[in-house]
Amino acid sequence: MRPASTLRISLVCNTAWAIHTYRHGLIRTLLAQKVEVTVLAPPDRTFALLSAMGCRCIALPVASKGTNPFADLRTLGALYRHYRALRPDLVFHYTIKPNIYGSIAAWLARVPSVAVTTGLGYVFIQSGRAAQIARRLYRLAFRFPREIWFLNRDDQATFLAQKLLAHPERAQLLHGEGVDLEQFAFSALPPSSATSASAPFVFVLIGRLLWDKGVAEYVTAARQLRPRYPHVRFQLLGPVGVANPSALSRADVAAWEREGLIEYLGEADDVRPTIAAASCVVLPSYREGVPRTLMEAAAMGRPIVATDVPGCREVVADGVNGLLCEARSAESLAAALTQMLELPATARQQMAEQGRHKVTAEFDERDVIARYLALIQRLTQVSLQP
Repeated sequence: MRPASTLRISLVCNTAWAIHTYRHGLIRTLLAQKVEVTVLAPPDRTFALLSAMGCRCIALPVASKGTNPFADLRTLGALYRHYRALRPDLVFHYTIKPNIYGSIAAWLARVPSVAVTTGLGYVFIQSGRAAQIARRLYRLAFRFPREIWFLNRDDQATFLAQKLLAHPERAQLLHGEGVDLEQFAFSALPPSSATSASAPFVFVLIGRLLWDKGVAEYVTAARQLRPRYPHVRFQLLGPVGVANPSALSRADVAAWEREGLIEYLGEADDVRPTIAAASCVVLPSYREGVPRTLMEAAAMGRPIVATDVPGCREVVADGVNGLLCEARSAESLAAALTQMLELPATARQQMAEQGRHKVTAEFDERDVIARYLALIQRLTQVSLQP
């Protein structure tokens, strides 16, 4: 077999932030073995962090908000040119447009690729012409990857049922991208009460601030609960105005702050202090891959309230380590938040412990990295150590 130091791996996504946040452990493992890692994504503040790790970073034009065919052809052309110049041994594509246009570009450049569907995203949540076009493009592009990884069974079943895979045998279930159990260590729940002003109960929603994450339902539920629980705090942590058709603006969040409903915490490279200070982590999303936020929250021993949708229900067992509610229903969310507030502290402590147990058993990042390394070795004939 070839030495690892001759190996060239490229990671392609619609945000560099997602590469740094979700694949940090994989990148660290590859770089430790002298693998050349190149990240192709629209540049953001994490380019500097990735470069400091040892990655080569290349700016990639991706129009995440639009469906302009000329902009998408520009992405396809840029990827083709980069692949011809870089000659990677293997490319991993993440998110919709890199999955579609990257898979086609890699085939044209005669470069092997793997598509990782991190969630079916905006076009599958909505209905209409954009969703129809996306399905046709998936059906074309997914003829080419050596493997197609799905993070949850629902997404895999959707692609199979809609006959979007020319080679169904290439579909594999990754079951989430894992969490670093040492980095996200279990921490004791902070003292809190639904009626205490000195130790208030704290809910927090962490992630990109998108309407599709259920932020509107979260705010509406907060408005409904405020008269009965005036001391309970409702927090938001994550970027606003991101490149997504469902993105919130800073003005949206500012209006809720002025109303006294929401505390906006901005962005953070390290979410652990926010999780540690929370009584419960909330994600009322319409659909997910397997949300890293919930895996991290469960790893740190935080009860969760989330929607009963693909991705969220992979992490949350209703009544065991959290509560599930209906998607797109502020009333159902408010009822679940009320139930969480009214639970005895011992019941929430049991949820905390069960959450840590579930993540340890099912979502250990080391298992995910081992899957990556085994696939890389099989496709490139380069031996790598976990």
